[in-house]
Amino acid sequence: MIDIETLKERWKDGPLAPWGDLLAAQVEVGLSVLRHGDIPRWRSALESLPDIPVKDVLLNRAAVGVTATATLDARVLEELEAALRGLCPWRKGPYELFSLPIDTEWHSDWKWDRLTQHIESLEDRRVLDVGCGNGYHCWRIRGEGASEVIGIDPSPLFVIQFAALQHYIQDPAVSVLPIGIEKLPPKLHAFDTAFSMGVLYHRRSPIEHLQTLRDSLRSGGQLVLETLVIEGDERQCLVPEGRYARMGNVWFIPSSAMLILWLGKLGWKNPRVVDESVTTTEEQRPTDWMSFQSLEHFLDPNDPSLTLEGYPAPRRAVVIAEAP
Repeated sequence: MIDIETLKERWKDGPLAPWGDLLAAQVEVGLSVLRHGDIPRWRSALESLPDIPVKDVLLNRAAVGVTATATLDARVLEELEAALRGLCPWRKGPYELFSLPIDTEWHSDWKWDRLTQHIESLEDRRVLDVGCGNGYHCWRIRGEGASEVIGIDPSPLFVIQFAALQHYIQDPAVSVLPIGIEKLPPKLHAFDTAFSMGVLYHRRSPIEHLQTLRDSLRSGGQLVLETLVIEGDERQCLVPEGRYARMGNVWFIPSSAMLILWLGKLGWKNPRVVDESVTTTEEQRPTDWMSFQSLEHFLDPNDPSLTLEGYPAPRRAVVIAEAP
């Protein structure tokens, strides 16, 4: 599922070589059945994907996907859908494999559209995507011409969903690995761009997260950070007591101004907010491919400007900065 030896060979003479030496053990742990009892079922779904000849790979559109060389009969489409539904819930997307749309919980393409006009060209860049989920933004990054994209996410389901997509897309320049950012070797200084989207508020130490991102980049490399924020000045930071929008692992939600202050204190160059917007129930919602509760269930039914716990409803900012 993950071609470790090919990655090690590709990295052996460059700045990622120290990571290559750790990779086999990290992947073994990350995909161990001890981490999640459903891994055998997900692997079985992956192995049941039908072999379908691919005509075109489509990375530069909202629904990432592939087309077939010929019209597929109903039986093959049923096999394809059954295998992919065996990997539900699908959270990041959307995708369309052949003529089958995967309507994911998130319109991740909307987030992509908010940031692409503000970032440096990704052409010929080595890119890290932290907390990448099933790799939706990895594919969009590759579509912009990145030479190599490495996504990391500790969720085994997301890694196996990526493997299902890779089964048809077949792009060796894109990888998703089952690890968290804390498993990166220190001070790699290997990447030209690092994305961290929807991760910072889940970290017990946001400062340490920003330091690790800084140390993953070469000097002058670009950070693309998307995270929850609150309104307010540089002194405002929400520390939820208990849950936030029913999430139990939300630690710090700073104002955009405080986030800029954090980045400056760590030595990041020219940190700036390029977008700030309230998350809507059109962007994040339940679908046939993610039938669990979503944002609409996490807001106060009498006042959708608040979460169920009485905190400000999710607002997200995109912040860009350069490594010193």
